[in-house]
Amino acid sequence: MAQLLRVQNFTVSSEGIGAGEDQTLENPFGHGIDPSKLFTWAGATASWPMRTDGGGSRGLDDYLTRDYPRNIGAEIMGRNKFGPQRGPWQNHEWRGWWGDEPPFHTPVFVMTHHERPSLTLSDTTFHFVSGDPATILEQAREAAQGKDVRLGGGVSTVRQFLDADLVDTMHVVVTPVKLGSGLRLWESPDELLDRFHLEVVPSPSGVTHHLFWRK
Repeated sequence: MAQLLRVQNFTVSSEGIGAGEDQTLENPFGHGIDPSKLFTWAGATASWPMRTDGGGSRGLDDYLTRDYPRNIGAEIMGRNKFGPQRGPWQNHEWRGWWGDEPPFHTPVFVMTHHERPSLTLSDTTFHFVSGDPATILEQAREAAQGKDVRLGGGVSTVRQFLDADLVDTMHVVVTPVKLGSGLRLWESPDELLDRFHLEVVPSPSGVTHHLFWRK
């Protein structure tokens, strides 16, 4: 069975905005973006991995949150999802936003023009790699040992792999909020219908799940 490149639980506003510009250490999602407005749907589920108390919703949102780690053997992310540093790495002591126990539990391939030694935190190893999307995907597939590869984002990274026609399945959550400006995944999901089937499923929480799979 082919190894899929999957986008999962990628959340955007009603205008297709997934992050702001001018990302900093204090504002990981960029200027003017409150991530709680985007991710309330996931944080309310029983399967939210950072939940510290009991309870949480069941149903569609919870199923898709629970599905996040299924059959994933490696992840690809852009450098901005690892941290806000730009240019050559000045500080190897700071080890990313994800803490001592990152939530990935797989090899993670961080796309960058400035490579550095790999970094292992708990059961996650970050590899800092350069190259075109196809080359990096091949590295990730080898590390995944037969399992699928998750494309974690951010917006620009997902667009690069879409433009290279490498994405096999994609789950995008559209929240009923407007952010005004920022990095846009799309103007309309219809832009992708030349290459993907699309099923749109509304949730009682108010979000709409867009499920794409390759034609």
